[in-house]
Amino acid sequence: MTSTGKNKRPAEPHAADRHDLIRVHGARENNLKDVSVELPKRRLTVFTGVSGSGKSSLVFDTIAAESQRMINETYSAFLQGFMPTLARPEVDVLDGLTTAITVDQQRMGSDPRSTVGTATDANAMLRILFSRLGKPYFGPPSAFSFNTASVTASGGMTVDRGADKTKTEKVTFSRTGGMCTHCEGRGTVSDIDLTQLYDDSKSLSQDPFTIPTYTGGGWVVRVIAESGFFDPDKPIRKYTKKERHDFLYREPTKVKINGINLTYEGLIPKLQKSMLNKDREAMQPHIRAFVDRAVTFATCPECDGTRLTAGARSSKIGKVSIADACAMEIRDLAEWVRGLDEPSVAPLLTALRHTLDSFVEIGLGYLSLDRASGTLSGGEAQRVKMIRHLGSSLTDVTYVFDEPTIGLHPHDIQRMNNLLLRLRDKGNTVLVVEHKPEAIAIADHVVDLGPGAGTRGGTVCYEGTVEGLRASDTVTGRHLDDRVSLKQTVREPTGKLPIRGATANNLRNVGVDIPLGVLTVVTGVAGSGKSSLVHGSIPAEEGVVAVDQTPIRGSRRSNPATYTGLLDPIRKAFAKANGVKPALFSANSEGACPTCNGAGVVFTDLGMMAGVSTTCEDCEGKRFQASVLEYRFGGRDISEVLAMPVSEAEKFFGEGEARTPAAHRIVERLADVGLGYLTLGQPLTTLSGGERQRLKLATHMGDKGGVYVLDEPTTGLHLADVQQLLGLLDRLVDSGKTVIVIEHHQAVMAHADWIIDLGPGAGHDGGRIVFEGTPADLVAARSTLTGEHLAEYVGA
Repeated sequence: MTSTGKNKRPAEPHAADRHDLIRVHGARENNLKDVSVELPKRRLTVFTGVSGSGKSSLVFDTIAAESQRMINETYSAFLQGFMPTLARPEVDVLDGLTTAITVDQQRMGSDPRSTVGTATDANAMLRILFSRLGKPYFGPPSAFSFNTASVTASGGMTVDRGADKTKTEKVTFSRTGGMCTHCEGRGTVSDIDLTQLYDDSKSLSQDPFTIPTYTGGGWVVRVIAESGFFDPDKPIRKYTKKERHDFLYREPTKVKINGINLTYEGLIPKLQKSMLNKDREAMQPHIRAFVDRAVTFATCPECDGTRLTAGARSSKIGKVSIADACAMEIRDLAEWVRGLDEPSVAPLLTALRHTLDSFVEIGLGYLSLDRASGTLSGGEAQRVKMIRHLGSSLTDVTYVFDEPTIGLHPHDIQRMNNLLLRLRDKGNTVLVVEHKPEAIAIADHVVDLGPGAGTRGGTVCYEGTVEGLRASDTVTGRHLDDRVSLKQTVREPTGKLPIRGATANNLRNVGVDIPLGVLTVVTGVAGSGKSSLVHGSIPAEEGVVAVDQTPIRGSRRSNPATYTGLLDPIRKAFAKANGVKPALFSANSEGACPTCNGAGVVFTDLGMMAGVSTTCEDCEGKRFQASVLEYRFGGRDISEVLAMPVSEAEKFFGEGEARTPAAHRIVERLADVGLGYLTLGQPLTTLSGGERQRLKLATHMGDKGGVYVLDEPTTGLHLADVQQLLGLLDRLVDSGKTVIVIEHHQAVMAHADWIIDLGPGAGHDGGRIVFEGTPADLVAARSTLTGEHLAEYVGA
């Protein structure tokens, strides 16, 4: 007798369906303290916690890093020999991993020839399109590339036919490229104003230089004057053509002065190396002022900034050249491409339409393909990297995002949320590090790390749903519903900074008066023209201190101590306490470990692949020789001092036998800007965009500038830290400064004395002032997108 359906047992789940968790047990990477979590697959998990609590250590340095290492191990031993040997993260068990794709905030390459189009393959598709459909025909795809120069060559080629028979054949070779020869595909030409370098009516013996550090008796000038290439008493303007070339451009040449072997080099290449190639922000104020005076950048007169040759610009589809196409806003370009109907290139048009539509969908339709990739903000760069994943047919992939809402107006955050949910709904695991309540709200699962930063963090404070987080007593849970109320009274301005006829980028002849002596917030949707107005139109006068999120240039040897100048008083204090030279306490000088040259790691550069670093076995990552570590100051050696968090260093240098006022002042400023959790010796390359900006702000707080311009200072800040930032902005204004902030965070808007709102949309739909006034007036009017979102935020 057969059994009925009622007696059937429920089917056991298939063995393959049981692997629905990513298990992490005993993670100890960086500041993590034996962290164990279980993350659901094919769900959206948000990681929260104060800055420095260990979110990135868990998500990027443990889960994503181990996934990458295991993928590399699937290749043959032969191939692995050419790949970086990645160390296994400090973790006991990592189970259930899938292929991880990391989309981080790292700025895109700042090479002048790298554009939005080249970074996303849109340019490559356009080049093929114009090589097939452009009239008149100009050449293959390379003929439309501003990275490819035209080359023509001819010569003899010897062909060996065996039995001592050789034949010489004439060979010619040509390649048509699209690179403008005048600017070499950069679109701009830089020029050094020679009148700012020296007074050509004087001779070398009369101290003609107006360059900082080029003083009469110094070695720099002596090498030039005594090189033997010039008559030191002859005025520079009377030099022959050869003397002038040697003076300005001569290649490095060995010379002997007073029996000492030295190198003479032309003035221009010497300046390029010593000053012009350095990060402008890291320069001393007098050198920065000189560079701003002496170097000018202008649009290339030959190609009019398009980077392309006249031939590449003359080939058109309809009335549009490839230069015109790349200069269009991407949403307009997408419409133009949709209007093309050519069966011979149908697959190409389909792929190009998809890429361009992805830009629009992700909120970057206001960009153009010729926009230099180095000028994108961290948030824009991250969204550009997302584009290639939007239409991907891959599933069961782990996508890892680092604050994807950075740089987004509250109006745009919902669109980003929808994209993350779409990735999840295709069957992918989405891991997001985030601070914004609007982005945390869509999570299926939340992991809150903390409770503090650095050594006070690294533990899981909460794991569960968003509702559970809100009810929990964690720092994030308590601050999730924080709201800053509108000011009852606002400060009165002490004057005004007029801007007239601003037309940079998409600005439409904007005229506005920025009040002085108050906190002004410039708002508007992404791409509305905020940065163009503030960074591009405020005159760069003495006293204007601009603190943006451009990457701090520096090697892996740079750290907060070297960048802020803190290391100098520390080295002097160590030297004085021990009766030795300060140079011993620099990992870049005499005290460096000889094995790793003071880097703490042995770094292997693997060309086109990611480099790999391993901790130096001799110094164990401390960077100094063993003999240097025997010297102590305040009971600590130099490596222990550099391993201190800022908050601990503030107490260390503020009292007791280690009291050092010069060091304490700098450390106090670092704590003021919310970087108390950073260690003094942490490499700058590991800092996020927001941390870099706050580090710059700390160094500039000692400047004498009267106007501070900040670009989204809340980037990377936890909800609990926003109040501290508002206090810092208030202290700056109360000390007599004018503070201008570009910001999307409603808490900063509500705290402002004056708001300037740009819009109404992005790109050519923006570029106008849509509101000027107090936050209370903006909320009352609700006449703009910003007004509506601010009113909703303050509960008006």
